[in-house]
Amino acid sequence: MIQQRIEHKLNEAFSPKHLEVLNESYMHNVPPGSESHFKVVVVSEQFNDQRLIERHRSINSVLADELANHIHALAIHTYTEAEWAESMTAPTSPSCRGGSQIG
Repeated sequence: MIQQRIEHKLNEAFSPKHLEVLNESYMHNVPPGSESHFKVVVVSEQFNDQRLIERHRSINSVLADELANHIHALAIHTYTEAEWAESMTAPTSPSCRGGSQIG
C-alpha cells in the first residue's frame, strides 16, 4: 500500500516525534479505495533552523518515486517540536472542487 510506504519512508528519513499520513483520496473524484491524494504532518527536530521551502523539498525528495508514479496530490505540513507544541494540529484540507466541474 502506498500509505504504508509513505509512512515507512518518512519515519526512516526524519525520525519524527509525530507523524500523520492521511489518505484523503475519498474527498476527491476517484474510485473507492484509491491512494492518490495524501496529507502528511511531520514533526521533527531535523526541521530546526530550516525554512519551510527546505522542509518541503526534503519531504518531496524522500517521496520522489511516489510523487512521480503514484500520488496525484500531497499536502505537506512540517513542524519543529516547538511549533507543534503551540497548536498540535495541522490545517484541515479543503473540500475538493473537482477538476472537471464547471463553476
